[in-house]
Amino acid sequence: MNSEISTYEDSRAIGGPACTRRFLVAALALSALALPGCSTPVRLAPVPLTETAKAVPFGIPDVRYFVDTEAVAMAREGQRSVEREIDALGIAGTGRPLPPANFLAISGGGDHGAFSAGLLVGWTATGTRPEFKIVTGVSTGSLVAPLAFLGPSYDATLKEVYTTISKKDVFLDRGLTAAIFDDALSDTSPLFAVISKHINEDMLTAIAREHQKGRLLLIGTTNLDAQRPVIWNMGAIAASKHPGRLELFRRILLASSAIPAAFPPVMIDVDVDGRPYQEMHVDGGAIAQMFLYPPTIRLGELSRQNNVVRERHAYLIRNGRLDPEWNVVERSTLTIAGRAIATMIHMSGINDLVRIWNTTNRDGVDFNLAYIGEDFSAPRAGDFDPAFMGALFNYGYEKALRGDHWHKTLPFLQPK
Repeated sequence: MNSEISTYEDSRAIGGPACTRRFLVAALALSALALPGCSTPVRLAPVPLTETAKAVPFGIPDVRYFVDTEAVAMAREGQRSVEREIDALGIAGTGRPLPPANFLAISGGGDHGAFSAGLLVGWTATGTRPEFKIVTGVSTGSLVAPLAFLGPSYDATLKEVYTTISKKDVFLDRGLTAAIFDDALSDTSPLFAVISKHINEDMLTAIAREHQKGRLLLIGTTNLDAQRPVIWNMGAIAASKHPGRLELFRRILLASSAIPAAFPPVMIDVDVDGRPYQEMHVDGGAIAQMFLYPPTIRLGELSRQNNVVRERHAYLIRNGRLDPEWNVVERSTLTIAGRAIATMIHMSGINDLVRIWNTTNRDGVDFNLAYIGEDFSAPRAGDFDPAFMGALFNYGYEKALRGDHWHKTLPFLQPK
C-alpha cells in the first residue's frame, strides 16, 4: 500500500490510490506466473450464459435488472413505484398533482466518499434537503446511499462512518502471494463488519417502509462472469420478507465496493430451475462509476404515455475531481501502468457524467452536479486516513452551507 504511484491524482480511481497499485501488482503477478497445481479459492459453478437472465438470487424474484437487456422491466418497476406513491399520498382520483421527484446519484471514490457524506449533512443543516424519490449508489456511493435514502435521521451515522474509520476498519493486507494463491490482495472482512453494524433489521424495515411509499433505492454491481452491469432494487429486497434478505442486502453493498484484484469478489448464490449456481460480483464502477437510470428508458416519453406529469430534479454527487492533474510520471512499469489506469478510470467517470447530462436534458430533468473542486488540497497520509476524510467531510459540509456546490452544467463542456 505504500506505493510510489499513490498520488492524489490516482485517488480518482474507483477505490483510491493504493487500490490502483494493488490491481497492478495482482495483474502483473498473474500474467507473469503460471504455477501448475496451485490452489485458489473454490466456488460453485457459474450460471451458464444461456441461463443468465433466469438466475434468481436467494430465491427472491424481481429484485435486480441487467441494465443492457432489462430496461423494460426497470421501466415497469418505475411505473409501479408511481402507483405505490399515489396510494401512499392518497391522491388517487383526486386530480391533485404529484409532488416534484428528486433523484440522487452518488459515485464511487473510496475514502473520497467523505465528500458526499459532508455535503449531505451540510445540506440538512440548510433546511433545504429534499426527500429523494430515487437514490442510486456505486462503490463507496453504495455505502452512502442507504443512509441518504433514509434521510437526515441517519446523518450522525453518515458522519461517523466517514470521519472515524481508518484503513484497519476497511481491509487487511494479505501479502503479495495472494496475487497467485487467493482472489485478492486484501481481506475485506473488516468492511463487512462495518456494513453489518449499520445495516440491520431495523434499517431494512425502514427501507421497506419507504419502498412501499414508492421510493427506490438502487445499487450497482458488475456480474464478472457475464461481464454485465446489474442494478439491484434494494427496497424490494428489504420488503421481500425473505429470511436471507439481510444477508443479501449486506453482500450487495460489499460487492459494489469490491475493487477487482484489490478486494475479494463477492459470490452471490442464485438458483436456476432448482439448480444452485454462484455469480461473481465486483465493484459496479468496473462498468460505471455513477448511474441515474438507463438512457434506454426515455423518461419523458414514458411520462407522457402514462400521464405522469411532475417536475424532476437530478442531483449528482461525484466523489472526486473533474479537472486533470498534471504529475511527473517516472519511467517504470508500475508507475506508467498506474498512471494510465488512473487516467482511464478518471475519463470513464467523465463519460458517465456526459451520459447522464445528455439523458436528463433529453428527458427534461433538471440537472445538478457537485464535485470536489481544485480548491481542496488537504494532505493525505494514506488510504482511509481519518484526518484527510475529516477535512474532506468538512469541505463538503461547508460547500453545502455556502450553497455554491451545485453546477447546472458540465464545466468541461463550456467554452473558455
